[in-house]
Amino acid sequence: MARQTRKTKPLIYVFCEGESEQAYARFLKEQFADTAVIKCVPQTGLFQEAKDKFVKDARYRDNAVVTDEIWFFFDVEDEDAGKWDQRLKIVNYLRKLRKKPGIRVRLLMTTGCIEYWLLLHYEMTVPSIHTVADKERTLKRLQNFAPAYTKGDQDVTSVIARKYKTAVLHGNRTLDALMSDGMPVREDSDERNSWLCQSHKTFTTVQEAIQFLEDI
Repeated sequence: MARQTRKTKPLIYVFCEGESEQAYARFLKEQFADTAVIKCVPQTGLFQEAKDKFVKDARYRDNAVVTDEIWFFFDVEDEDAGKWDQRLKIVNYLRKLRKKPGIRVRLLMTTGCIEYWLLLHYEMTVPSIHTVADKERTLKRLQNFAPAYTKGDQDVTSVIARKYKTAVLHGNRTLDALMSDGMPVREDSDERNSWLCQSHKTFTTVQEAIQFLEDI
């Protein structure tokens, strides 16, 4: 049966593209446990995975009425540019699972690889991230600061993530700079996110989810 009463803390489901995103999401779950109920979906998968969960799995379907937000945590690749319309259809479907207000859907996006988001915990940089070699260079730069880092390592990811306040500042600077490159609006919106997903620019929006948690 669906719960009939709302909790004070917002209920958030996080769908992650890979194990590295899951490790960071688990850090947020622990860090902001007093602020929000963050449920990290154990399986990796994004838009279709979320729709399938809320359509077919009673544990998700019955909680839709009390779900405040759904987050998608993923990398934006050059070849993903043509997927926006399909993804937006699923986003709109999920928004309507709860009425007045609808479910807020946030896209926690980072160009190329999550290692760029993690690198912003240490330095402000906007490298080109398009090729496998670009991603490897980003990983190596991160390992200059966190030598033990490997993808999906919970302990090391949590150590990096403790510097999230620095990453928030740097992440916002990457977005601010894109206004001069043609980004239509600064605030989180379908219009902006469509542009970001198809721009081939280097950016991240993960900081916006963290700012939401801090502002509650």
